[in-house]
Amino acid sequence: MLADTPGIHHITGVVRDAQQNVDFYTDVLGLRLVKQTVNFNDKFTRHLFYGHETGSVGTVLTFFPYPAEDDGRIGKPQISTAALAIPPGTVGYWQDRLAAHGIDTDGPFERFDETVIRFTNPDGTQLELVTAKSSIKPWVDGPVPTQNAIRGIHGVTLLSTNIYGTASVLEMLGFDLLDQEGDRVRYQSAGDRATVIDLLDRDVAFGREGAGSFHHIALRVPEKDQLYEWHDLFRERGYDVSRVKDRHFFHSLYVRESGGILFELATEPPGLTSPTEADTPGQQLYLPPWFEEDRSMIEDQLPPLELPTDSESR
Repeated sequence: MLADTPGIHHITGVVRDAQQNVDFYTDVLGLRLVKQTVNFNDKFTRHLFYGHETGSVGTVLTFFPYPAEDDGRIGKPQISTAALAIPPGTVGYWQDRLAAHGIDTDGPFERFDETVIRFTNPDGTQLELVTAKSSIKPWVDGPVPTQNAIRGIHGVTLLSTNIYGTASVLEMLGFDLLDQEGDRVRYQSAGDRATVIDLLDRDVAFGREGAGSFHHIALRVPEKDQLYEWHDLFRERGYDVSRVKDRHFFHSLYVRESGGILFELATEPPGLTSPTEADTPGQQLYLPPWFEEDRSMIEDQLPPLELPTDSESR
């Protein structure tokens, strides 16, 4: 039986330089590199995952680095912004921290009773830090003091070519209309983390996927069997939906809704880290079994990457 999705699983973007990406998300934002693997559709491209200590659902940002990628352009239909949760009272700390790393910020400003600061990563990806309560415990051994550390994903902002079509899909997935401020319409799921999706009802130019853009947003599905039910429901309603795919860390499917946003539905288990690698996630290139025989060739083709150790982060 289908159940409403409880919230966001992960968010995936495209960048140009893997080393610059690692340095920004680990050294500046204080997230943990919890997995480095490859794009399962392109084994000579890295796939980098950042989150809290174990990279549980609702904490993870992932990126594909393509060194020759053209710049992206924010516009419809896209995920325009990813928002990360920070504890109330820490905006000043984050403004100072970002400024110390040469990063300009907009804000702070108030939105839906939250305080927000906005900035970009080195590729121009739009990010926000939002004061919000969160059930997520931060990574305690990172470079950011625990009391100030990021508490996972807060939500995303979408630019749709058909806001009513996108809203309909959100409601089908279990998100409820919560509020509206100006041209920003807020939907929220009933989960305990990463529950916010905002739709911007504004006239903007079409975007272009590339470095600095987000590729897709993944939503949580408790069990694999439900993916097949979602697949059949989307097909019955005329959506462009993929088959169920084995992503090794989870199973998922992709659906492109009528507003142009690419959603992934991803199962919560088994997760990104195993007990045997809990102390050193992300330190070694992980390959799924079907790529293992090509490990030497893959490692030779990938650009070198200098990784932080947890002891260096403290």
